[in-house]
Amino acid sequence: MLEYTNMPVTKLTTADLVILALLTERPRHGYNVNAELERRDIRDWASVSRPQIYYSLQKLAETPYVTVSQQASETSGRPDRQVFAITEAGREALAEGLATPTWATQRVPQPFFTWIGLSAHAEPAEARAVLKARRDFLLAEVERERETIAWMKVMPELLRWQLMVQLSLCQFEAELKWLGEVESALFSQSPG
Repeated sequence: MLEYTNMPVTKLTTADLVILALLTERPRHGYNVNAELERRDIRDWASVSRPQIYYSLQKLAETPYVTVSQQASETSGRPDRQVFAITEAGREALAEGLATPTWATQRVPQPFFTWIGLSAHAEPAEARAVLKARRDFLLAEVERERETIAWMKVMPELLRWQLMVQLSLCQFEAELKWLGEVESALFSQSPG
């Protein structure tokens, strides 16, 4: 555990780690952090909302993990922006936070899987409608992930992000195949 004289050790959340990782690329202000995470489709891979970004930045500002400086506003009448930069202690805290094996040993419940388990109690027409909605969703996600991979390929510094999107794409394609098997198993049988 990282310890600092006269400073309490702060437990870092996923949002904190995401922000620290982004700050390793370059110092950023809050708006830029949010814009970059949106550009990278943050909500596809981490539950980090816009308010969490600003909360984490303020929390991190009170730790030895980041430094904060003021950047003059480019527009007169607007307040100066706080610019956050990761420190060596922040890099160490990030590395420590990423070293835990719990990142690789958790299963996150998916609402659709819960629905599959409960769907025996749904009316067949409604169950078919939900399965169609899932298929439509998956097809749209496959298209979106293919587009994301295409623009990321021109940015070698985003290799890890590309690999993550490729995994999502493979999972969506595998689920589409599986969904065909589900529909066949549930609806090809005669009633009774």
